[in-house]
Amino acid sequence: MSITLRKMTPDDAGAVTAFLSSNRFPFHMNAAPTEAEASRRVAAGHFWGGESHGFWVQHDDDDIGLVVLEDLADDNPVFDLRLAEEHRGRGLGVDVVRALCALAFTEFPEIVRFEGQTREDNLAMRKTFLRAGFVKEAHYRQAWPTADGSRVASVAYAILRSDWEQNTVTPLEFDDLFLDHESFQG
Repeated sequence: MSITLRKMTPDDAGAVTAFLSSNRFPFHMNAAPTEAEASRRVAAGHFWGGESHGFWVQHDDDDIGLVVLEDLADDNPVFDLRLAEEHRGRGLGVDVVRALCALAFTEFPEIVRFEGQTREDNLAMRKTFLRAGFVKEAHYRQAWPTADGSRVASVAYAILRSDWEQNTVTPLEFDDLFLDHESFQG
């Protein structure tokens, strides 16, 4: 599978607005951005300015989605990935995330750790993270508000530069401190 990432420029403003407003993203905070909402986000420079850079995700030279690297002033950036509806469920996710890691770790040498988050009910993305070498680092209970007013957990995954370079996965010591919850006095 041939996945490439092409950097966005301000000349892409109309295409980004059209992409965001013509697809539904059920596992994002705003699942169906209107054209006006998408246009405001684009005009704010979110896709090519300051601490964020947007890239078109291409498969065999077709644009199939977009990704934004965020918090690039930090050595622990995060990303926002959105595939077009017609390209989801086709097994492209792992290759997209691996291509994204290659871009992040080669183009930004200061990056130590690369993170992504998703909702607890986005099982496809959670499996994609694991298959791409990421490790689950956090499960933020009731941290993600949904459109219907309920809340679900936000789950954070990350990959270390050293693991990416060595093609390994360093396990996380998650339960390193045990507390007897029955003795909790509140």
